[in-house]
Order: sequence, then C-alpha cells, then structure tokens
Amino acid sequence: MKRAILILLPLLLATGCKPAVEVEKSEAKVSCGLPVAKQGGWVKIPAGSVVLGQDPYFPEEGPTMRVQVTGFEMQAHEVTNREFAAFVAAKAYVTDAEKSLTRTDGGAGSAVFEIGKNGQPGQWKLVPGATWKAPLGPGSSIIGQEDKPVIHVSRQDAKAYAAWAGGRLPNEVEWEYAAQSGLPDQANTRSGAYDPQKKPIANTWQGLFPILDEGADGFQSTAPVGCFPPSKLGLYDMIGNVWEWTETPFQDGASGTVKGGSWLCSDNFCGRYRPQARQPQDTDFSSNHIGFRLVRDAR
Repeated sequence: MKRAILILLPLLLATGCKPAVEVEKSEAKVSCGLPVAKQGGWVKIPAGSVVLGQDPYFPEEGPTMRVQVTGFEMQAHEVTNREFAAFVAAKAYVTDAEKSLTRTDGGAGSAVFEIGKNGQPGQWKLVPGATWKAPLGPGSSIIGQEDKPVIHVSRQDAKAYAAWAGGRLPNEVEWEYAAQSGLPDQANTRSGAYDPQKKPIANTWQGLFPILDEGADGFQSTAPVGCFPPSKLGLYDMIGNVWEWTETPFQDGASGTVKGGSWLCSDNFCGRYRPQARQPQDTDFSSNHIGFRLVRDAR
C-alpha cells in the first residue's frame, strides 16, 4: 500500500491557478441513483467473444487477441455501502484498512485523494482511520451515502464479501467482455465515458488533473450507483466511478488487476476509462476510488 502512494505522489505535485471545487458543494445538489428496491439485481451476460486489448493505449493493454467467453451473470451495479454493511454486521468482519491501524511501520491507514483548495493541486494521502465506514478518515461517515459504492476495500475484503454473498470476483476476461459488449459504440473504446457530443455519461474527471475538476458530470467524488445510464447489457458504472477488483493477477504475479477507471480518470492524466484499461494494485491496498462487483456462473 505504501509503495503505491509513493508512486502516485510525485505525479500529483504540479501547481495550478484555479481551485478545485469542494466535493460537498457539488454533491449536495445531486439526487439520483437506483432506488433501493431496484438494487441488488443480476444481469445475464451471454456467451460470446471479445478482442482483449482492443485499440491499446498503454503498453500493458496488449497483446491484442480474440478469446471466447462462456455465459455468466454479473451484478448490475457495484457493491454499495448498504450491502457491505449487511455483510459486516452478519460476519463481524474487519477490513484490511481497519486492521492496519495496529501497524507501527508507517503503513497504517488507507489512501485518500484529497481535492485541492485555494489553487493547490489535489493529492493522495495515507490516512489512518480512513475505512469503508469513514471514507475521508476519522470524523467522516457513510450516513446519507448508503447507495454509493463501498470503497477502502482490499481484494481480500472483496473476496470475503463474495463468499458470503454467493458470488465471486470476475476474472479480467469476464469483466472486459461485459464492459466492451455494453459500450454504446463497440468500435470506440471511449464511448462508455463520453457521448458523441463530448458530454460525460460516466463519473470521471473533467478538467486538468489534479488541479481542477470541473464536475461537468455532476460529481467530484463517487456517485450513487445508477446515476448514469446503463450499458447496452444493463450494467451500471462499468466505466468510471470506482476501479473494480478482479480475480486476475497482474503480469508481475504479485499484484491484482483493477479495471474500469474511476472518478479520478481524466484525459490529461489517466485516460483509463475504457474496458481495455488495466492497472496493477497491491492486493492489500485500499483507497477511496477502488470498489468491486460480483459475478456468478450462469443459472
């Protein structure tokens, strides 16, 4: 976890002239998302094929190859705070971020990206006490944010939830196949983030990262699940909002693979709001822009 923070920090220390708008100011006016009664659904993903690494933009997205995929079912949206809270209550589960508070080597806490103020760039910080139920650290809570995707969860946390909920984490091929198949324009791998008029249709970062998030999509942090249109398959937030854990190790074998990009993905810095995008992540790492969803074998 600490290594991931150290890699990110030098990239975020640029200076700028415009202040980023505080999260609370933009989200206080927004009311959207799936009603609770419509949450928790599953979508049938039919068997088919996908070109992995289609239109590769970063080296780790290749080589391009077509693979066949058997049918499966995928949760329509990312696991929410409400759903994760039910799991914690049932199993008395303690997340890796919570357990880390006993560490004495400087690695206690979870990663929080703090929006800049007064013209300063935003930056990552390792915040002791930042957990799924206190997303910004001590003193914060998820009250009123029950419909947002759960964050500050490691891959182990996600797998523990999956075992309890009767599902599993998707492998990378399943995840990419479902995301690519649901794009508005399968020939355009960026069509899940912006429509032909350049209007955002997913929760990403508009503006110069990390200086200014213009919030053209209505958010400057995570959004409740279902605030943006579903994909052609009926899946919400496959692109943007939060990165999603998969079961697949990254090339080095020591890291996990996350997919989909997040609210921090911008044109000038990340650009990973495409199904083919992939990123390594320490499996015990957690942050305020990584969550997950489940799959299960077709019934």
